[in-house]
Amino acid sequence: MSAPGATLVSTCGAVIPLAVDRWHAPPGAQEQALLTTLDDPVLDVGCGPGRIVAALAEAGRVTLGVDSSPAAVDTARRRGAPVLQRSIFEPLPGEGRWSTVLLLDGNVGIGGDPGGLFARCARLLRPGGHLVAEVEPPGVGTGPLTVRLESPDGTSRWFPWARVGADGFAALAHSAGLAPAGFAALAQGAGLAPDGFAPAGLAAQAWTASIIPDGRRAEGGRWFARAVRP
Repeated sequence: MSAPGATLVSTCGAVIPLAVDRWHAPPGAQEQALLTTLDDPVLDVGCGPGRIVAALAEAGRVTLGVDSSPAAVDTARRRGAPVLQRSIFEPLPGEGRWSTVLLLDGNVGIGGDPGGLFARCARLLRPGGHLVAEVEPPGVGTGPLTVRLESPDGTSRWFPWARVGADGFAALAHSAGLAPAGFAALAQGAGLAPDGFAPAGLAAQAWTASIIPDGRRAEGGRWFARAVRP
């Protein structure tokens, strides 16, 4: 697992900060509000230390986390989260029967091929199920990267990764056979609309205004996108 102060650095010079402290903390109030909009059962892909899965399980929700990192899975199990040490691209329980598949905390980058990752998630969903992905704010380029992890503990080898901007989500969802179904933005001190998501057809500039009750922008905040399997 990543150490505090870690970043991803790409061969093209992009530097992507990693919210390591948040990944180890329980979900905040806004994240909890977002989780209430999800249908069970919930599969958390790249669950890491298991904070989302643990919170859902503690609330009596039907959920499972998967992560390929032995250290992450060990941490998740010690906090009581139901998890499997497995790659998303390996066979998983309940294929085609999950109501929600999550790609949070930067996990849209897994494998460096977001189109392929979304297609894999689509196959895990039941008809009418939702993919919910954390994405970058509008204007951030969408596409593959080659990155390495740099932290106080050292530097990793180069590996494939990807970034997905909010305004690049719809095309990727369509390519995976999914229909874009909404967006949400979380800003410091702001809450969610009652259903958590704005209509997918809104322009990127309008998404935040539709989610943040008093119109505050979520610049520097977190963006989420949702797509449904027809």
